[in-house]
Amino acid sequence: MKLPAPQKLKELSEYLNAKFVGDPDHIISGLNEIHKVETGDITFVDHPKYYDKALNSKATTILINKDVECPEGKALIISEDPFVDFNKLSDRFRPFLASENYVSPSAKIGEGTVIQPGAFIGHDVKIGKNCLIHANASVYDHCILGDGVVLHSGSVIGADGFYFQKRKDKTLKFKSVGRVILGNYVEVGANTTIDKGVTGDTTIGDYTKFDNHVQVGHDTHIGRFCIIGAFTAIAGVTRIEDNVILWAKVVIDKDLVIGEGAVLLATSGADKNLEGGKTYFGAPAMEVRKAWQQMALIKKLPEIWDKVKNL
Repeated sequence: MKLPAPQKLKELSEYLNAKFVGDPDHIISGLNEIHKVETGDITFVDHPKYYDKALNSKATTILINKDVECPEGKALIISEDPFVDFNKLSDRFRPFLASENYVSPSAKIGEGTVIQPGAFIGHDVKIGKNCLIHANASVYDHCILGDGVVLHSGSVIGADGFYFQKRKDKTLKFKSVGRVILGNYVEVGANTTIDKGVTGDTTIGDYTKFDNHVQVGHDTHIGRFCIIGAFTAIAGVTRIEDNVILWAKVVIDKDLVIGEGAVLLATSGADKNLEGGKTYFGAPAMEVRKAWQQMALIKKLPEIWDKVKNL
């Protein structure tokens, strides 16, 4: 997430009541978690296992809970609790604003777009031309919809990411301040939910179509011309490339890449990256011919057992 205006290191450190290492005038222009960082961003790290990853990332400011050597050209903010302080920065730069209308006055609605009674359109939403938003669909703050988008009843665009940190005596929520961006001619089925990025964007490419009751996790990218069947669940930070088909009740684990043109048959589950241009089945998913061969062999097991049990 880009900040509304660049901030100086000293200013943010004072806001967090934390000491800093680096040039007081060092500029911070964005706020992002580690897998989304760009030059100018601040990110956080609170576990020694990930110190090196954060310090050597593209982020130029690191919120960290230990005094360490500061990499050249970067800055540090030393925090007792980086997770909590990162949430404080999220609240400062993108606070929750309650709505007083079904359609926020700050929303920008394109020509020819129809918004049915009972639909909710949040603050600073942008909706393109000739869209159809059915009753009881919800579009949360800051989300962007292209031209010709259809949202069916009960669909939710931009709910918070499912991202928590468990501690001994409580479970803390990682606040979501990202967006959902839907391309042109995307159609979202009834009761389908697409979560916004935690600090970045969840993006859906042009002409991708969702059936009913689909869940898309935070910071996921789904390409163009994809077909997503009912009851499919796609975990966060996943990349699904163009022309992928996921039939009903497919499950995709987090942080995976599903290659262009891949097809996952109904009830399959992916726990690793899958190459494009192939058809898969099973849980864990494997190429369909191999899966069917295994199923055929399993059916023969009773016959095989009868032959060998008395040997």
